Amino acid sequence: MKQRVVITGLGIVAPNGVGLSDFTKALKNGTSGIRFHQDLKDLNFSCQIGGIPQITDELISKYFTDLQLRGFNSSGILYGCIAGMDAWKDAGFDLNSKSELDYDTGLIFGTGTSGVEKFREAIHKLDEGNVRRLGSTVVLQTMASGISAYLGGMLGFGNQVTTNSSACTTGTEALLMGYERIKYGKAKRMLVGSCSDHGPYIWGGFDAMRVMTYKHNDSPTEGSRSMSVSASGFVPGSGAGALVLESLESALERGATIYAEVMGGEINSGGQRQGGTLTAPNPEAVHRCIKNALQNSGIVSSEIEVINGHLTATSKDTLEIENWTEALQRQGKNFPFINSTKSLVGHCLAAAGAIECVASIIQLKEQFIAPNINCDDLHPGIEELVSPEKIPHKKIDQKFDTIAKASFGFGDVNACVLFKRFIA
Repeated sequence: MKQRVVITGLGIVAPNGVGLSDFTKALKNGTSGIRFHQDLKDLNFSCQIGGIPQITDELISKYFTDLQLRGFNSSGILYGCIAGMDAWKDAGFDLNSKSELDYDTGLIFGTGTSGVEKFREAIHKLDEGNVRRLGSTVVLQTMASGISAYLGGMLGFGNQVTTNSSACTTGTEALLMGYERIKYGKAKRMLVGSCSDHGPYIWGGFDAMRVMTYKHNDSPTEGSRSMSVSASGFVPGSGAGALVLESLESALERGATIYAEVMGGEINSGGQRQGGTLTAPNPEAVHRCIKNALQNSGIVSSEIEVINGHLTATSKDTLEIENWTEALQRQGKNFPFINSTKSLVGHCLAAAGAIECVASIIQLKEQFIAPNINCDDLHPGIEELVSPEKIPHKKIDQKFDTIAKASFGFGDVNACVLFKRFIA
């Protein structure tokens, strides 16, 4: 029998809010987490702004022991562990380092490039001939699966524990991979999500590609301009999002709080064909991803009431809206409400999908639509396709049942998931 899958826990470490309460307030108020960073200016970056979560040493000490922090220098793993443990606790479970091994629970937690700062630190020691001084945690902090290794051990999971990596699609893909595992009875629960490091050694390559904005170094909160005609590139961000997925049977059995139900989704690739490239999506594959997500979820186009888009504040925003209108066969006032969490946090790269999935679930649970900031000058190509009232500039209190979340990543890879308000 196929299992129904619900969401019973959330965790978030975002540039505009760490923890569910602060992040929810930021979503409702349209609060940006984008700031100016002097180190980017000192390194001659064109884009000198970015989104970095504000985390204190006091907060870190609540999640890690002094021994775990010795020689620790990986911001992405730090963010992922905090978000993951928060989601586990939010789902009603204890954080117990001596717990029994849990064979019913697994973990799929994605990342892009892990522990770059730690890797740089190690390279310097190697160049100086100090290989013996690298320390015992260099491998764990710099291997791609470092985040799942840390979290899997902290929480004692005995089911599948792994890391996926699909650029900007990583977090949404991880969620759908975890969903499939529960749906087909291979696990009762899966902790899913993604994380991304911050800083110049992650963001430098994008600055060199000239895909990040350079026009708002003096006005950081105005820099991330999804769907705006004056958008001039994305703003880099970092952080992590985490979700506990659980079979409905398990959730009901233990009386868990249920945020929403995962109805289904689709993962595919455009193969860098038919207009698709390393950095641009193949429209036909995007249409197919959205349509198949609907079919796999048992949902028809007219039921989609809100979309949390990928919408990076680049020239591809108009193409994304066009792809949605064609896939859903809906335009103008008939188009769903759509927003971009990136207008508030920037593009958090590998963490983007998970952070935006958490944002989608919060909006669905609390029945509001978060604002798109910085798009008062809506791109005319988008305005031709979608009625401006469907792109809110302020929070809207709105009753709705279904939200779609999609991610379209470097390498021409796509993922789309459908969430529905849980009705027993």
